Amino acid sequence: MARIDLNCDVGESAEAERLATEERIVPHVTSVNIACGVHAGNPEVMRRTVRLARCHHLAVGAHPGFADLEGQGRRDRTLPPDEVENLVAYQVGALAGLAALEGVKLTHVKPHGALYNMAARDRSLAEAIVRAVVAIDRGLILYGLAGSLLIEAARGASLAIAEEAFADRAYAADGTLAPRDRPGALIRDEQKVVERVLRIVREGVVRSLDGRELPLRADTICLHGDTPGADRLAQLIRRSLEEAGVLVAAVVRAG
Repeated sequence: MARIDLNCDVGESAEAERLATEERIVPHVTSVNIACGVHAGNPEVMRRTVRLARCHHLAVGAHPGFADLEGQGRRDRTLPPDEVENLVAYQVGALAGLAALEGVKLTHVKPHGALYNMAARDRSLAEAIVRAVVAIDRGLILYGLAGSLLIEAARGASLAIAEEAFADRAYAADGTLAPRDRPGALIRDEQKVVERVLRIVREGVVRSLDGRELPLRADTICLHGDTPGADRLAQLIRRSLEEAGVLVAAVVRAG
């Protein structure tokens, strides 16, 4: 039986509308990645989001990004690897502490935004992230773009991995995510999103923006919590996968 984890980036805003949307999303996903107060969020939102995830029995992960509140962590930054290592360790440690207050242990780490995309193609950044995760807890699973240098770096350090694909983001011909400012980069048609997810999970392929069929193996599918209609989309994706006979469950570390 095919199996997939559904993850969602959450805890990025204290606005009532966003919090309400996340409350409607979490019943349909199996893991969450919580902003760690640097690119978004704050200690109160972080703990509240951990509590929400605990109530729904979800896997809880840290979502560290660049220190860029204005740009929401989505703008490239030029930092030396040791600073990236510090930044990731700082954020993962902060969330781990707040999660402990709720009796929750982190299961994974997924870099956010520009840090995620840069580490997918920059080995030095990828290795810095891996070093930080290994130092904090070798038992954590590292989520990264399927087939990327981040995944390779984690494998090289014998760190557990989850190769990730995206439900609502378009792919470039090289298998990386299309920049958000490129037309069509964010897929808004619900039926197209559902069809893409089913193809990724059952066939291991995704169609790029230029029409190429790209091989894509995924352990987890991401749905962005700030995508318009994300709550309804999460419900549709979960239902469609289960109707197709796919087991929707959190990633489990082997061994």
